[in-house]
Amino acid sequence: MGFGIKKPVGEEGKALPAIVIGVFVAFGGILFGYDTGSISGVLAMDYFQKEFSTGVNSHGVPALTSSQTSLVVSILSAGTFFGALTASPFGDILGRRMGLIVSTAIFSVGVAFQVASTSIPLMVVGRLIAGFGVGLVSALVPMYQSESAPKWIRGTIVGCYQLAITIGLLLASCANQGTHKRNDAGSYRIPLAIQFAWAIILAVGMFILPETPRFLIRKDDFEGAAKSMSRLRSLPPDHPAIISELNEIKATHEYEMSLGESTYADCFAPNMIKRLLTGCGLQALQQLTGVNFIFYYGTQFFKNSGIGNPFLIGLTTNLVNVVSTLPGIYMVEKMGRRNLLLFGAVGMCVCQFIVAIVGVTVFTDTANKVLVAFVCIYIFFFAASWGPVAWVVTGEIYPLKVRAKCLSMSTAVNWLLNFAIGYATPYMVDEGPGNANLGAKVFFVWGGCCFICIAFVWAMIYETKGLSLEDVDQMYEKVSNAWESRGFVPEANFGGHHHKDAEASAGEKSIDASHTEGYTA
Repeated sequence: MGFGIKKPVGEEGKALPAIVIGVFVAFGGILFGYDTGSISGVLAMDYFQKEFSTGVNSHGVPALTSSQTSLVVSILSAGTFFGALTASPFGDILGRRMGLIVSTAIFSVGVAFQVASTSIPLMVVGRLIAGFGVGLVSALVPMYQSESAPKWIRGTIVGCYQLAITIGLLLASCANQGTHKRNDAGSYRIPLAIQFAWAIILAVGMFILPETPRFLIRKDDFEGAAKSMSRLRSLPPDHPAIISELNEIKATHEYEMSLGESTYADCFAPNMIKRLLTGCGLQALQQLTGVNFIFYYGTQFFKNSGIGNPFLIGLTTNLVNVVSTLPGIYMVEKMGRRNLLLFGAVGMCVCQFIVAIVGVTVFTDTANKVLVAFVCIYIFFFAASWGPVAWVVTGEIYPLKVRAKCLSMSTAVNWLLNFAIGYATPYMVDEGPGNANLGAKVFFVWGGCCFICIAFVWAMIYETKGLSLEDVDQMYEKVSNAWESRGFVPEANFGGHHHKDAEASAGEKSIDASHTEGYTA
């Protein structure tokens, strides 16, 4: 693991344990990706349409209405919005590790309701509860990864969360491809029930893995933090490198806490508002690129466009999504966050406008092939950039004192836009009274949003490649403009320019070898 990214000279310990742990925790992304992908196919299944519909379409065939479709799809995102907001108390009270375990239990309850459903109301309740669990997971996973990963490969590890989402989408597409021709309840129940497996795997693994050192420092458990760090770095708890890193984390945190307990008001303080707007804007724009239109409604869209075997096309787009994420989680450490986001935004913008122009001007089999081809190229640009990097950046830019609160809010914005797009898309795209009937013209909307992405990255995204989370705090305090951040060199001290204050605040609590005797890796 590491994809050719070399450990810096002088970096103590082994990276493999932290990499393996971070990649495993990324498994939480499968919960979200699989749920998203499964509903896309389930909604297009003939048996599901016949069983759950309350009317017929213009051809006299039982079919869900636009309102029913939008409700079933978007209600998950409503649950995830509230789940993401709740992730802060979950993460700060229960811990990052136990918070993830509880989240999987909530998710499983929602899945049980979905599997048992035979009508829209129970399906909606199940997706709402499952969404709440997914929202918790979506905020806690990047938090856990960012707080436990070595700084030189942190971006790649957090980027694996997006890779897991794409794998979940692909697995769901495979399940749908295998069951959509069944003429019984198994056609939708089998793909939905598979979600239990993903929740069990994540929960069992989290019982074995350690809590993050930064959370333990936050709880004044210095010995526990040393023990956790020793597992992550494969070094003895009293190793100088472990003590030095924990001292830096503790000194910065002590200084932050000396200014008062963390509140939501701190997230909107003058020195924090730029970071909060960056995180929320990045997550909002990730949704406004239109990617979830492809994965929520892609099968139905290709079907309505006259493309043969839309389930196979859906499987293809999901495969492209997985494969394209791999270079993204490599390039995030090679190109940096800022350059990779700019690269992706430009590529997505061009592809969306090509799809829109072809979709509204040419109506032939060749045009359909061009449409599918550029949708796949668009997915490449998204999966290699905005897919993984949005989670990487939001996991890095907040200080420990308010990290859970800010990360939960920025993630909640992601889900709020996810809900809005999921709910509005049928009305924007479908034919019928009261609908906009945009069809392929909707890609003009996504293309315009991708253009906004370019300006946003230039103005707001700081380059955090290679910096510790404490160095990122220092950069935001010292560098005024995002486009000047690439030349930033951190000071070699604890807590940036607050070194003396932080050290004084830490006082006699500074970690030394005497606190860690008796612990082994």
